[in-house]
Amino acid sequence: MNGDIESSTKEFVKSITKKLHSPADLVTHYVTDTITVVFIENLIKEDVLNEKILPRLQNINEETPTIIQKTLPLPQVSISNQLNMCIDTMLIGAVIIHIEGYSQSVLAEIPTIESRTLSTPENESQVIGSQVGFNESISTNISLIRRYIMNPNLCNEKLKVGKQTNTNIALLYIDGIATEQNVNTVRQRIESLHIQDLLDSTMLSELIDDNSLSMFPQMLLTERPDRFCDGLLSGKIGILVDGSSMAILCPYSFIEFFHSREDKNLRWPVATFVRLLRFAALIISIFFTPLYVASLTFHYEVIPQPLLVPLSESRAIVPFPPILEALFLELIIELLREAGARLPTKIGQTIGIVGGIVLGTAAVQAGITSNILIIIIALCALSSFTTPNYMMGNVIRVLRFPIIILAGFWGYYGIILAFCALIIHLLRQTSLGAPYMSPFYPPRFKNWGDSIIRLPIPFMIRKSPNARVSNTDDQTVSMTLEGKEKVKE
Repeated sequence: MNGDIESSTKEFVKSITKKLHSPADLVTHYVTDTITVVFIENLIKEDVLNEKILPRLQNINEETPTIIQKTLPLPQVSISNQLNMCIDTMLIGAVIIHIEGYSQSVLAEIPTIESRTLSTPENESQVIGSQVGFNESISTNISLIRRYIMNPNLCNEKLKVGKQTNTNIALLYIDGIATEQNVNTVRQRIESLHIQDLLDSTMLSELIDDNSLSMFPQMLLTERPDRFCDGLLSGKIGILVDGSSMAILCPYSFIEFFHSREDKNLRWPVATFVRLLRFAALIISIFFTPLYVASLTFHYEVIPQPLLVPLSESRAIVPFPPILEALFLELIIELLREAGARLPTKIGQTIGIVGGIVLGTAAVQAGITSNILIIIIALCALSSFTTPNYMMGNVIRVLRFPIIILAGFWGYYGIILAFCALIIHLLRQTSLGAPYMSPFYPPRFKNWGDSIIRLPIPFMIRKSPNARVSNTDDQTVSMTLEGKEKVKE
């Protein structure tokens, strides 16, 4: 059979070389007259090979696969008679040991793990709290999670996706907290994927979410282990992809994308104020510029008299209608933002600051735009930066443009039309079948305490709006309150 291992060492090596298309990094080492070691260079730990495997193979008394398996002091040593199994294991960092005359080989896994050192998260920085972020190694990320959650109920399932890449995926959840239905749904969606490659978690989240055509993210991408573990403890399901520093959490509601892990590290009045500030910034970022365009195009009567004179003087020399003026400045802001993000850090910061000042001043002096609109556009840009999630921030950036166009053609009626279409779209969305606008639709009043506002932690029930967990911490919270009362007595 084509899948069986040849008993002849020469034929075995020839079969592996043919299957791998004669790679330059394939190493064949003849230890003795009958024992041969085959591996791919740079995928294994060569010090372990030279210190623990080769010396024992040279001094072994009886050359059989079973004896070699028992002799090697390694945690992952197995025996296989399938050539494809040997090749798959070798590609993840294993040494294949073949003995002349045997149609079985010993697989000794000693993979080398190349990854960057742990560093602070780049996109989810915070002042108070943990300063460690995920890296591209799935084993390192799992170890970080287990240090946060030292619980035997933490389940870790291993899956593979991608016919060409064979990417390792870890499905994590806490048994007894996560809903079994959600776990089965995520597992089924991942196992049903028939794709050629998977290189990042962002691609996986789009493949398994409820509505891939929507611009709104239905799963959270995070690089913070503490936020990931907080989601697991709230009944969510976590997904790690080997080679990606971003982890996936689901299900997730629209409101939760505006929550930050730092909210729980701050005192509740401060956290509530910051959270309300984010929602106010959301409204300003989306609707402030369209309101300006609609007011100056169709609805001069709504502008207060003291503000009408400065607006008229500011726009006296501007030759363009408000809609073109607003779209032009919004486009400049987006160009500066993209240029600052793509250039090296020091140059990007300089481009963003200097470019904004120079272009804004030159545009006003040239009569292309007004001073007031520059202030409004800058305020909208700053407001969009307050969104703690990068994916949701991108959605807010895109939403402004169609609403500005509708405001320029139909005024306030266009803004109302856009608002109604946006609300209808959000109400129709789901995340793993759970309502996207939970806990407001359908109304779940007991979960409002950690939605727009943040109540004191002792009064909060550790239960995510979308998780529908089977066990809650009601008992823990009540015990905490009882303990405080006893201390007071």
